[in-house]
Amino acid sequence: MKINVDRERCVGAGQCVLAAPAVFEQNREDGLVELLQPEPSEDLHAAVTEAELICPSGAIELQS
Repeated sequence: MKINVDRERCVGAGQCVLAAPAVFEQNREDGLVELLQPEPSEDLHAAVTEAELICPSGAIELQS
């Protein structure tokens, strides 16, 4: 799994951070998504999938 994030679409809701804190973080300056692990291990896939689904702006894209 590969993750792409679109910081321009991000609204800083932080739902991704709550769902998968090992993979996503919010930038301290602008509050937008920061990707910590562009290719997370398999044990994180469920949390990353949840983060994609609950992102209010659709800023997270997953590729298999």
